[in-house]
Amino acid sequence: MNTQQLLHVADRISTWAGKTFAWLIVVLMLVVCAEVFKRYALNAPTAWIYDANNMMYGTLFMMCGAYTLSQDGHVRGDFLYGSMKPRTQATLDLALYILFFLPGIGALTWAGWDYFHDSLAMREQTFNATPLPVYPFKFVIPVAGAVVMLQGLAEILRCVVCLRTGEWPARLKDAEEMDVVEQQLAGSTYVDEESRRDVIERAKEVDEAARQRGREST
Repeated sequence: MNTQQLLHVADRISTWAGKTFAWLIVVLMLVVCAEVFKRYALNAPTAWIYDANNMMYGTLFMMCGAYTLSQDGHVRGDFLYGSMKPRTQATLDLALYILFFLPGIGALTWAGWDYFHDSLAMREQTFNATPLPVYPFKFVIPVAGAVVMLQGLAEILRCVVCLRTGEWPARLKDAEEMDVVEQQLAGSTYVDEESRRDVIERAKEVDEAARQRGREST
């Protein structure tokens, strides 16, 4: 297995975790809609719904972090990084990963396991009329930390490859907004072929112009 394949293995694991737990958005929507109906139409609110929503949202947030990192989707708050050469970017990223990422995520994973172990030992529950077990949710903390750590190690390897070659290694491609636009237009029976090509071309021009403005602003 070469370096690129190794990087893509980590990307696939992060992508699988992110897309699997992203379905919690649908569950959250259904639960909230059902609770609104029960509360206001039937005057029968559910005691445990607030805690359940928090646990599901927290799980979604934590388990999708590695996927966002694999797609280089985390927000950057700088004005110089985008204009740097790849090797300079890799040097800065590598330093930050070693100084902040590894200790921070390592502490999160370690402490998360302790939180889960203590919660499991006492069979911790929420404090409401219909208590829910808390320890399954706390187990998500070390699991999410481990997945993010794996992806972080892959990002460190990417930095090393970039320092050697002067170019960033390719990421595992995932569906982007333009891909969705093309797929929807391709399946439409109300748009002729010429109009479809024209719309896709103009959409790509708008997308590229937006990307260019983003690069110039950084």
